[in-house]
Amino acid sequence: MRQDNQTSIREFVLLGFSREQGINILLFTLVLCMYLITLAGNTLIIVATCIDPRLNTPMYFFLSNLSFLDICYTTSVVPQLLVHSLSIHKKISFIRCMTQLYVAFLLGTTEFILLAVMAYDRYTAVCHPLHYKIIMSRKVCIQLMMVSWISGFTNALVHTLFTLCLHYCSYNVVNHFGCDVLAIIKLACSDTFVNDIALMVSGVLVLFIPCILVMLSYVYIIRTIMSIRSAEGQKRAFSTCISHLTVVILCYGTAVVTYMTPKTDNSSNRDKILSFLYAVVTPMLNPLIYSLRNKEVKGALTKIALRKNILLEGQ
Repeated sequence: MRQDNQTSIREFVLLGFSREQGINILLFTLVLCMYLITLAGNTLIIVATCIDPRLNTPMYFFLSNLSFLDICYTTSVVPQLLVHSLSIHKKISFIRCMTQLYVAFLLGTTEFILLAVMAYDRYTAVCHPLHYKIIMSRKVCIQLMMVSWISGFTNALVHTLFTLCLHYCSYNVVNHFGCDVLAIIKLACSDTFVNDIALMVSGVLVLFIPCILVMLSYVYIIRTIMSIRSAEGQKRAFSTCISHLTVVILCYGTAVVTYMTPKTDNSSNRDKILSFLYAVVTPMLNPLIYSLRNKEVKGALTKIALRKNILLEGQ
């Protein structure tokens, strides 16, 4: 009988955050401002690493890739969120929903692996400074970046295919502002055991293990920093890591709570808020965190601003 009640869903309805028009207008304004800041901040980071020779190092190579991922990830979510904030009918086609789910897994997985790679880069720089340039050669950096992207493509493909294989009933209302896999599989009529196992395995491989590696890296980093005799040397060494550690806490913290904690009756609303923090807030904060605590980045951005002023005066 259950098989007979299954229908072919062609679109989903996204509940978003509120049905109150006033709240949605306020949300639209807030998200638009944050999105513009995200685009401007991350674009400046990419431009700065490209034009300033002092930033031609592995650390800034990975940072520019992180900024690119942030731009892509937030762009895959925010434009739709802005449109739906002002729309009465918040519909999205089945194909677009699956595409968004794939892109979210692709970029999210790549970013988590990249953050672990950046932790290894900081470990090498602090703990093995004399061999840093040899260990983190250009070839190695590109290979590590490729591993991050391949991991993202593979993980996204697996979860998207498993989600496509599910049967969906006539109820198509998603309690989310986007096509989040946890919210989508709740609508399935068929057994989601395989999907749950895949999510658990993915959580271990993409979140838990990289998080452990990041923690181990910083244990060695802190131990090495504490062995430095001068306070100025300790401060300089730690300043190169604090920005990355802050971003790691923001990204891994929200993802671990969302995907690796027990679900309750109120977990849908909690997951929605955490997804908003990861998809909208964190990409906006990342360039601010790196630029405010990094003299090289601030110097490069100042150089860009001065060059722009000179060009404007010349005209």
